[in-house]
Amino acid sequence: MITGIGVDMVHVRRMERWRAVPGLLERYFHGEELSAALSRRAGAGLSLAARFAAKEALGKALGTGLAGIVLKDIMVMNHHNGRPEIKVLGTALAALEKSGANRVFVSLAHERDNAIAMVVLEAVPDEQGR
Repeated sequence: MITGIGVDMVHVRRMERWRAVPGLLERYFHGEELSAALSRRAGAGLSLAARFAAKEALGKALGTGLAGIVLKDIMVMNHHNGRPEIKVLGTALAALEKSGANRVFVSLAHERDNAIAMVVLEAVPDEQGR
């Protein structure tokens, strides 16, 4: 059963401004996530914008926003085949568990100046039917 849907859009220039402020990206992005995005060189701004949009979209899908969630606890990474996925840790994992959802789907898109993300949360019964 779908328990939440969230969408967000981020202007790429916002990420470019953040890159100019020492330590700001590290405040919002997990180290692994940041390394992967920055490795895209010219596409780093697009990648960061899409990932930040996904974090915001997750908060909307949870229905609580990002209050009480450390943004570095939401990691947006690419699966080996390129498909994006969200990994939740710490405060984000606690928020997801509290929501009743146990699966997270994410889609990212970007073009020139903007990046967009959509997140869908789903509650799937476990083996005991809970």
